[in-house]
Amino acid sequence: MLLSLKLENKTKGKRQKQICQVVLDHFEKQYTTELGDIWTSVRDVLTYPLCWQYAILLNKFTQTAELENTLPLKGYHPAFPRSLPYLPASLKCYIRRAPGRFPAQKHQAGKLKEYYLLNAASLLPVLALEVKNGEDVLDLCAAPGGKSVAILQCAYPGNFHCNEYDDLRSRWLKKTIESFIPDPLINLIMITKMDGTQIGDLKPELYDKVLVDAPCSNDRSWLFSSDIQQATLRLIQRKKLSSLQFQLLRSAIKALRPGGSLVYSTCTLSKAENSDVINLILNSCSDVTPVDISEMAKAVSQEFAFLSGMQQHELLVLPEKGRVWGPMYVAKLKKT
Repeated sequence: MLLSLKLENKTKGKRQKQICQVVLDHFEKQYTTELGDIWTSVRDVLTYPLCWQYAILLNKFTQTAELENTLPLKGYHPAFPRSLPYLPASLKCYIRRAPGRFPAQKHQAGKLKEYYLLNAASLLPVLALEVKNGEDVLDLCAAPGGKSVAILQCAYPGNFHCNEYDDLRSRWLKKTIESFIPDPLINLIMITKMDGTQIGDLKPELYDKVLVDAPCSNDRSWLFSSDIQQATLRLIQRKKLSSLQFQLLRSAIKALRPGGSLVYSTCTLSKAENSDVINLILNSCSDVTPVDISEMAKAVSQEFAFLSGMQQHELLVLPEKGRVWGPMYVAKLKKT
């Protein structure tokens, strides 16, 4: 009997997480200015975890037929329409409108997990990257590893380099890869702990595709910081993040081959870490051009809500009731 058939929401009966008022006050001020009236409905979703939804990304390296047949009976349906510009048949992700989640499967040495639970918006950067078999791929800030796993659901890269600078997060990344990817393929994946801002100088023009899922203000988790001192420190350090993100992007561009593509993503609503960083890159790097991803956004607009008024090379997923995915910012660039 599959563990995955136990669909009761584990959060029921548990004490609900407490909002960190320091963070909420900060967000209230910033996002009311940046998003206007939209912030109120976004805030209502972000501050109420019981309404959150979780997508189920199936692992093609395990036998998931029984699970896949069961999901529609439980109200799940495919997250992405076939009309997407890029949607490999091997990438299978299911969602449902009702809140709740499957129990997460525990890591067991020598046994692959059947599925990965995630925010469905996390797959949009992977779909925007459009990795094809044989391409050399760099996941610059890869922990905890969900997007790396998703890339391998889509295609078999020629060389796949997963990098994570932080030691603790690097161990988390390694465990995720071991939990989802079989041994023969793991041997073809290079996992490193390099400084992401230096990779471009150390490995110039080596990759066809680069994903920069940058360290950012994680709006969902920051709102529930249990340590007020840590939360206050995060908010102070927040101002430095855009500088780091810019340096990571510069490094990623150097690591790209001419003609290669780069996708930048964050899980924050913050304009300073999103559009402002991309605009700075476009204004300071003459060898990159924006890539239109509006067709992808249009194709998934039934399941995802987007901020209007964005440029064609970027999108921002806004959580709303019934479609609680995000925040997720995605932008795509090409090296000329």
